[in-house]
Amino acid sequence: MHPPAEEISVPRSTIIRSTVLTVTMALAVAALAVPAEARHRLHADNLPGVTPRAETPALHDDDEGGNADADDPAIWRNAAVPGRSLVVATAKEGGLRVYDLDARLVQSIAAPPAAGEGDAPGRFNNVDLVHGLRLSSGKADLAVTSDRGHDRLRFYRIDRDRAGGPLTDVTDPAAPHVFSQDQAGVNDQRTAYGLATWTNPATGKSYALVSRRERTSIALLELLPAEGGKVTYRKVRSLDLPSSFRLPNGTSWSPCGEPGELPQVEGMVVDPANGTLYAGQEDIGVWRMRADLTGKPKLIDKVHEYGVPGTYDEETEECTPGADPGFGGTKISADVEGLTLLAESDGDGYILASSQGDNTFAAYDRELEDANEYEGGFRVTAANGTLDGSEECDGAAVLNAPLGSKYPNGLLVVQDGHDSPGGDRGATNFKFVDLAKVMDALDD
Repeated sequence: MHPPAEEISVPRSTIIRSTVLTVTMALAVAALAVPAEARHRLHADNLPGVTPRAETPALHDDDEGGNADADDPAIWRNAAVPGRSLVVATAKEGGLRVYDLDARLVQSIAAPPAAGEGDAPGRFNNVDLVHGLRLSSGKADLAVTSDRGHDRLRFYRIDRDRAGGPLTDVTDPAAPHVFSQDQAGVNDQRTAYGLATWTNPATGKSYALVSRRERTSIALLELLPAEGGKVTYRKVRSLDLPSSFRLPNGTSWSPCGEPGELPQVEGMVVDPANGTLYAGQEDIGVWRMRADLTGKPKLIDKVHEYGVPGTYDEETEECTPGADPGFGGTKISADVEGLTLLAESDGDGYILASSQGDNTFAAYDRELEDANEYEGGFRVTAANGTLDGSEECDGAAVLNAPLGSKYPNGLLVVQDGHDSPGGDRGATNFKFVDLAKVMDALDD
């Protein structure tokens, strides 16, 4: 017979720690066993919803609707009377729209006509604001838009109570093309696309950062006064983001697209506190770089589809994806589109990105010392049967400042790529969301 085994006393705290570790490891293994697509979908489906308070009139991208297609908004705050602030938004070939805080149309500005017969017509893609730019006629707030059709920037002075409407065109007629060498290049439409503005506090100079359609280029343009209160610009430098990437398995990958097209950038925003540009390369992810386009860009998050091979079908003009190797992110889905800065008074805040592929919005920490870590996300969902949410959002703008009695906590404006009920024509518009709802969703 063997002698009785010696009893060993194990402290209860050790048992608890061991149990917690075992459960944690089991959950981690279980998570890895779930396919990447399922993990991404689970994340997106569990995000909280916020509802809009108002929406702008529907736009229709057809002849009857003037080929108007909602794209990108900007919020101008009336410092004297915040309740009389404005939202300026692009409508592509439909030009510009200006709305009040009730989302009612205040002014409609047509895009400029084609330069000549057979040439591309004006097409306003993205818009941003510049405050207090010194012109020959005095300081002014400006709305700046990228005219993809003409490969130029256009400038509109903002005078809230002007009899003919708050926006006046102050573009220098001699303003140069942004990327094209001639009209033939313009007609190819690899032209000015995404846009963000930046004023360097050290020099007081103002700039526009402009991306190029179907290319990876971003150009830095200095904004300059011209005669008669007009505005022009000059190119300072440009930067090309990568179009192909080395994957962890040692292979090289480029996102699938039409032959000759490179992964373009559209959504961009500059954090004025530190001169940092955030740029959304639609099929790749969100980049961080210096707004003066010096230094090396850093990819802070990848879209879920990053690394997924694809085959382009010329008949359908679509890509057939292959097996997902699991190298992408879980927080955003291609295309990553509108980027905007939600600044807080203490210097904290978020970079918000529209995850167009799954109709969500992602929030990244604004502070560089926190490595722009992911902080949460949300959806813009229907408020009722007639006021729907946002789907396939192209552009977004946020302002964390009181805007009168309607939006005392600030405002988020998002594009809705499928306004409903849109009928047979299809429709787009913009949703206005009380910023307090967004902050609550991100604090959950």
